[in-house]
Amino acid sequence: MHTAEFARLLNRIVKDYETHMEQELAPALTMSQLAVLELLEAEGSLKPSDLIPFLATTPAAVTMLLDRMERGELIVRQRDEGDRRIVWVSITDKGKQEAERGVRVREQYLGGVLDRISTHNQQLLVYLMGKIAGTK
Repeated sequence: MHTAEFARLLNRIVKDYETHMEQELAPALTMSQLAVLELLEAEGSLKPSDLIPFLATTPAAVTMLLDRMERGELIVRQRDEGDRRIVWVSITDKGKQEAERGVRVREQYLGGVLDRISTHNQQLLVYLMGKIAGTK
């Protein structure tokens, strides 16, 4: 079995990626905030509870994350006019700009990593990762 070597390499790849992303996104953005902004861009306004499955965290942690994002003017929260118990989270113009910047940072980093191997091997890697992730 190659599980130990796979685990070692996966850990190194993830650590290098997270370190790079956090350094390049700071101070205006974190990886979790980028994930929220990308979801809001794709889906439009969402309730905070809609974010939980994508962030794999607790409701309290989502609230704290949204508090920081609102202070940073990346999102706005508004009460539903029909049911005041419901809060809708929306992306701001500043949030859209930061999301674009974050995606550029990620694409530049991953592009550089993938450029280490041929286009054919990139396709193969993505295919194999899809198999491992259970999506292909």
